[in-house]
Amino acid sequence: MSKKTKRAPYYGHISQSPISPRRKKKKLGIPKFDVADLYSGSAPVIMEEESETKTITEVSPDEKARKAYYWIVNNALISPYYDIEFSQAQPEIIKFTGAGTELTIPTEHSYSSFVLLPILNFIVRKRALFIGGPGRGKTASAILMGLLAGYDITDLKKAIQHGQPQMTITDLLGNPLPRDLIRAKEMEEVSIAWRKWIDMNVKIIDEYNRIPTRTQSALLTLMADGYAEILDQIVECGESAWFLTANDDIGGGTYQVIEALKDRIDIVVKTLNFNSRFLDDLLFRIENKIKIEDIIPPDIIFSQTELDIAYDEMLEVTISKQIRRRLEFFCAQFDFCDLASKIFDYKSKDNIRLAGNSLSQICKQDCGRDKIISVCSQTENGLSVRVRLTILNFAKALAYFRGNNEVELEDLRQIIPWILHEKLIQNQTSPFFDVPENQIYRIDKIAWIKNAFDMAMKEYERLDLDNKDPLMEIEEEFNRGIEDLTPIQVKQRLVKIEKLIKDYSKSSKLLSYVYEDVVKLKYFYMRYRNYLEWLEWQD
Repeated sequence: MSKKTKRAPYYGHISQSPISPRRKKKKLGIPKFDVADLYSGSAPVIMEEESETKTITEVSPDEKARKAYYWIVNNALISPYYDIEFSQAQPEIIKFTGAGTELTIPTEHSYSSFVLLPILNFIVRKRALFIGGPGRGKTASAILMGLLAGYDITDLKKAIQHGQPQMTITDLLGNPLPRDLIRAKEMEEVSIAWRKWIDMNVKIIDEYNRIPTRTQSALLTLMADGYAEILDQIVECGESAWFLTANDDIGGGTYQVIEALKDRIDIVVKTLNFNSRFLDDLLFRIENKIKIEDIIPPDIIFSQTELDIAYDEMLEVTISKQIRRRLEFFCAQFDFCDLASKIFDYKSKDNIRLAGNSLSQICKQDCGRDKIISVCSQTENGLSVRVRLTILNFAKALAYFRGNNEVELEDLRQIIPWILHEKLIQNQTSPFFDVPENQIYRIDKIAWIKNAFDMAMKEYERLDLDNKDPLMEIEEEFNRGIEDLTPIQVKQRLVKIEKLIKDYSKSSKLLSYVYEDVVKLKYFYMRYRNYLEWLEWQD
């Protein structure tokens, strides 16, 4: 008889998950004021449930999230890829022959996006899309997130909505009760047997690109607005973490995914292939009749209270003005197009789209810019308000997961590509992609977006905008308020703004970041001008 495959560590073991020792962990959570605190004394309160012999080990929600990550990455999905990289010191780069591929060896804790991103989405309560070929673990990963929320595996599998061409709105949402349909005289008298999955904190939609278009519209309302409607009856689903799957990332499938539904996807998770050198782990599962969903450790399962605490603490993570300024500069690179309109305010790629054209057509004209180094030429579209909100949310979540109280620039660099993966449409006719070393970016969107971020940050540093931001003084003055200014003071500020706009026009081309600065300067100018007219009317 052959011996069974040995494996270490044991599946039930939960690894320690230390944060980087260079950071001093601070307790997150700002105490909320409660009027009852005014009447409480200084003596400690002893709960009746506590006993002197009982030892309670408290694990903070962010630490539990890290423990869950390490258990899943080492025991469940077995993902040896560390593609979300952090390095304090200069990482070692090893170059291989052939296509000239470089391997970066990080110097800090780094993570597998396949496991980390679903956990972040679990905390942030947004909408994640798993993309990858069949059998890569998309649905299995989504199920693990449901198990972390404490759901029974049987109930969880029943709640998965499997996309298929015959799926109707009632299949997705629920059915009116036949008895009521017969007896009811008014629509309000008809009761709806809503599907139980609508109330769950973790929602899984498998192969969402196989759902008929009409049913997609109902799913859109539920995802975007948090409610569903049948026969004038409404059910609300509340905040929850959504996990959708698709076998590709180009919107294919039985049905084309409607644009509005694709736009509601907050972050993309690419399923990474299984490394064959870990085949022993699969053999161990077979020989020992192991199903991962049956052995998930109780210590990494979140209660509803812990999920709420994690969400609130994540929101308390700060983003400094310096980091926000760099994010502003990066986001400014995409939407601007000087050839989009004669009117200054309409120089947006969305204006091109609304006219039925594409940037690739317009960009063939000469606009006086180097389109190899200009990020604006690389995309057909810009970034919506929703995308910017998503970036801020997930940047906070990543910093929170790493045990930090403040978002770092590298948090943005690592999380942004996964958010913009489905949002930015490449202009593949851009001269940028014709450069030999850039042709790979037509295929690898994650690397392309990360490179665009790096290009923007290099330009930001070249301009020394941390120290020489032309708007800084004007913005600080404006933020102090305008209500107590005299007409003379207002006129002085108007002159200052007008001079700065003229300086821009003489010293620089109308580049994307210049355009956004000038638009904001015009905003300040009009606020002051309107206030001045009001002051003069008062006199």
